[in-house]
Amino acid sequence: MRPDFVGLGGFDSHTFPPRALLLAVWLCVMPLVATAQAPAAPVAITAVTTPLKPGRAFLQSLVIPGLAQAKLDRPAGIIFVATELLALTMYAKSTYDYRTARAFSRDSTPLRYTIDPTTGLPATDPESGAPVVAAWAASRYTEGRVRARRAHVEDWAALLIFNHLIAGADAFVAAQLWDLPGKVDFRIAPRVSRVGWQLPW
Repeated sequence: MRPDFVGLGGFDSHTFPPRALLLAVWLCVMPLVATAQAPAAPVAITAVTTPLKPGRAFLQSLVIPGLAQAKLDRPAGIIFVATELLALTMYAKSTYDYRTARAFSRDSTPLRYTIDPTTGLPATDPESGAPVVAAWAASRYTEGRVRARRAHVEDWAALLIFNHLIAGADAFVAAQLWDLPGKVDFRIAPRVSRVGWQLPW
């Protein structure tokens, strides 16, 4: 008998792999196929909430300019704080100048006194004993200067009110657009290219 003859019709017979090996390969390959065919899970988008509501932000910066901007991380708050300090300082100074001008607006300064020809000394009033003034100099705080200093006070007060209103409006808009830089960005999606840019405000 020939060595290659096995009694199966005159050709060599090849045995199949063991069933345990086939089962192991099947268990390894099937999860990969199922994962490749499974639809992608939806990506959860977390909502970004503002630290302050727009109404609360408006009221806070309306009372104290720059307060809501600081809580919202807005650099514009520095401008409102600096404007508030400058306006308060100048308002206090203008108020003091206006009160001084109004207090001394009716005062006058003696230019010269009446001289007694016999003694060569200033003549005195017989009733009060005060020197008799011959000529007076009008006060340097004239009505025009008093009006000008009152206008200064009104201007700085108007700036204070304007700064409070603008700070409140800016805080309201900042609270509305607090997460705007996070919404505008650069993304590459399959088959779609999107180009964006950040808008710091």
